[in-house]
Parts: sequence; C-alpha cells; structure tokens
Amino acid sequence: MKVLIVGAGGREHAIAWKISQNEKVEKIFIAPGNAGAELLEKAENVNLSNNIEEYVKFAKNNKIDLTFVGSEELLVAGIVDEFRKNGLKIFGPDKKAAILEGSKAFSKDFMKKYGIKTAVYEIFDNAEKAKEFLNNWSDFPVVVKASGLAAGKGVIIAQNHDEAIKAVEDIMVDEKFGSAGNQVVIEEFLDGVEASILSFTDSKVIVPLLSAKDHKKIGENETGLNTGGMGVISPNPYVTDEVFESFKNDIMNPTLKGIQAEGMDFEGVIFFGLMITKKGVYLLEYNMRLGDPETQAVLPLLENDLLELVEYSFDKKLSELKVSWKPLHSCCVVGAAKGYPESYKKGDVITGIENASDDELVFIAGAKFEDGKFKTNGGRVLNAVAFGKTLDEARKNAYKLLSKINFDGMYFRKDIGNVK
Repeated sequence: MKVLIVGAGGREHAIAWKISQNEKVEKIFIAPGNAGAELLEKAENVNLSNNIEEYVKFAKNNKIDLTFVGSEELLVAGIVDEFRKNGLKIFGPDKKAAILEGSKAFSKDFMKKYGIKTAVYEIFDNAEKAKEFLNNWSDFPVVVKASGLAAGKGVIIAQNHDEAIKAVEDIMVDEKFGSAGNQVVIEEFLDGVEASILSFTDSKVIVPLLSAKDHKKIGENETGLNTGGMGVISPNPYVTDEVFESFKNDIMNPTLKGIQAEGMDFEGVIFFGLMITKKGVYLLEYNMRLGDPETQAVLPLLENDLLELVEYSFDKKLSELKVSWKPLHSCCVVGAAKGYPESYKKGDVITGIENASDDELVFIAGAKFEDGKFKTNGGRVLNAVAFGKTLDEARKNAYKLLSKINFDGMYFRKDIGNVK
C-alpha cells in the first residue's frame, strides 16, 4: 500500500510515523516534504508545489492508494473534490465542508443556525462599520478575528477600545493576514481554559479522540504573541466527565446534525477548539484537519492503527469501531528558533535528536536535512514528546528529552502542562 501525506510540519511527521507502523504500508510520500522522513524507513519526501493538479498527477502516476491531508490550505482550495473527480481515495473534507475552517464568518453562522454553544458575535466586511460597532462596545476584553486562514495567528484579544480599533486596522486596512482579513468576526471574550478535541467522522457519526490542551502564546503563563502552538498535553485534565458530556450534547451532536442538514458528506477530521468557562463549555472554532501540535501528543497514545480509523470512515462504519488508548499521559514541548513568531534565523545545526530513547519521540517541524545533518528551517523547529503514568511524570520526561537536543538559540516554554 502506498500513502501520500499532504503537509510539511511536525503534524505530518507524526501522521507518517503512526501510519508507518501498519505492515501493509510499503511506502509513504510526504509532500511538499518533512525532514522527519529521514527518521522513517518507509518515508520519502516529494517536493510538490501548492498546485492541486500536481498532487492529482503524482497520485495517479505513482498509484497512490490513499492520500491523507494534514494541512488546511489545500482542503479549503478543494483538493478532496479534485481527487474524488479523478477516482482517487483521499481522507479529508471537500470544499463544502472545509469552509467551516476556511471562513470563521461562515462557521459562526453555522453554529448559530444549529444551536451550537458559542460566543456572541458580529461579522463585518467593512473596517469603518467594524470600528463604529466597537465604539458602542463596552465589555472588554473583546476578540477580533480575521475570518480566513491565518496559520492560527489571526485572533487578537483586545484589552480595551484602542487595542480593538488597532486590531481592526491591522487586519482589514493594513492587511496583516492578507486576504484572510477581508472579513472580521468580533465576538465576546470567554474567560476560561481552552481544550482541543480532535475527532474522526464519516458524516454519520463523530468519534472524538483523547482531549488535549494547547499552549498558544510564546511566553510563559500565556503571555506575548500568538503562535501556532508551543506545546500540548493529553489528556486535558480540565476535560472532566461533566465537561465532556456538555461538549457532546451542546457542541458535537448539533454539529453532526448541521453537517447532515447542509448535505456535507465526507470522511475526515473535525477539530473542536473549546473554551471551558464557569458558564459552561463553548465552541471557539472548527478546524477541519488534525491539529498541530495536538496530533504529536494524541496519536502516540492511540492503540488502534490510524488507517483502521480511516478505513472505517470510508466504509461509513465508524460507529462499529472500538477506539482504545494507552493508559498514559503525553507531553509535547516545541523547540522554537530564537525570535519566533517574528523574524528568526535559519540554518543552525540541530544536535542530539539521535539521543532520544525508545519511549521518547522527536517530531521534526521547521527543519531540513542537508549534508547529513538536521538544520533549522522554520519558526517551530521540532517537538519533544514523552510519556508518563501521570501528567507530572510526562512533563518531566519531555523536558528531560529536550535537554538532550540543542541548536543555537533554541527557545521553549518551561511551563507546558503546568496545571493550576
């Protein structure tokens, strides 16, 4: 069996690592590529551009049995639709369903339509009207979001009126996030603890995976600039049985009803970004693919073969599958380049990856393999993942692993998994 994984980050390395454990899989291609392929016997990088036709052509020419899409851009652009038209098997939402991630404005209206618990909001495609609305808003902080895809960075929490006006100007006038800021969503700020729940769906049922907790800010205690995520723990200690029931009843089940009512029919992933507050559990956003770095912490705890979940999804029999988990906690800490999420240096040699023991994992993200060495090539460079019978043990093991790895200016948060 030949598998093509679409994407380039630590998430794609983790997906390839998990899929490579299936004995039927003889070859895994990663496009546009991830340096972690060097650490996997079955994996090979393919340098394809962001052109869907190129992917279709490659899949046909190389007789790919399954394509698994990791990153969001091509999903929103309609890669699944094109593969289906060409009779190629692909796991992920079609264009019609991917809009739930591609447009925050669409997804908020979808939540409202199907009674899914979410923050109060308004949508604007005109900066002056957005500012006018904020002039009458008195409840700060307030959240200002670019509606389109902004690599997880298009959300600004404005502490006061001036910051909110600046956020609108940054997004809509200065186009800080490009065309993603053609529309903005302004919504009430929810105070609480975030949770990520990744799930698989065949559009008949939604099967949630283990909960996770991301750490989005660059600085300790959630301070500083937004990032794509600086570390994750799984399971999330704040997702109690009561929280999980609220999630199922107020968010997951009405989402499924909405998907069916809108005629969205696909096999893929739904990632629920949640906020657990004193007033209950709210949905912040949907992502229509596996999260990064959540995947790196969640997949290693999955007892099932990943392709088993995929095949059951294609057969529309997910409801019959028993999903099992290792009785462990995981902690993933991101090692980032100095200066990230702003400008940072590339090309520094990474040492110590080979020092990881059998029960430790290093997933490669923003790095390249050149002249027999791993070198930094992005902001979030690598993910150190370790496990324990308790969260505290998993945390200690992850930082112990990270201490074996080095590159010039490596930065990481020291409080990943600290539970108050």
